[in-house]
Amino acid sequence: MTNKKQLQIGDVARAAGVNVQTIRYYERRKILAPAERKDSGYRLYTEDAVTTIRFVKHAQELGFKLDEIRDLLALRIPSTSRCKRVRERSIAKLSDVQGKIKMLKKIERTILKLIKDCEADVTSKECPIIRALE
Repeated sequence: MTNKKQLQIGDVARAAGVNVQTIRYYERRKILAPAERKDSGYRLYTEDAVTTIRFVKHAQELGFKLDEIRDLLALRIPSTSRCKRVRERSIAKLSDVQGKIKMLKKIERTILKLIKDCEADVTSKECPIIRALE
C-alpha cells in the first residue's frame, strides 16, 4: 500500500457531497473501486476517489450517462489521442443535447397551443386539451 491517506466510505461521501449509497452504486457500475478492502469488510479509498466522484457528478450535470462517464474516466490517463477522443464524445453529447432541446421546444409549442385553445374555448363542456390528448 502506498503512503496516500486512506478514507472510509463515509469520509469519501462527505468530502464528495454524495451519500454512501451513491458510492456503492458507482462500485456496482464499475465507476469506482476501493483501493483496499479490509478483512472486516470496510472499504478504504484514496483521496483520488473524491476527485473521481466529483468528475462523475460534473459529467452527469452535463448530461453524460454512467456508461459514457466510465469511458471518459478511462480517458483521464494521458495519451496522445486522449484530447481528440474526449472531443469526439463531447461533440456526440452536444448533438444529443441539441436534439433534446429541439424536441422540448416542439413540446413547448404544442402545450402552449393547447393552453391557448383551452382559453379560447372556455364555454365548451369538452376540454380541448383532453380532446387533443385522446
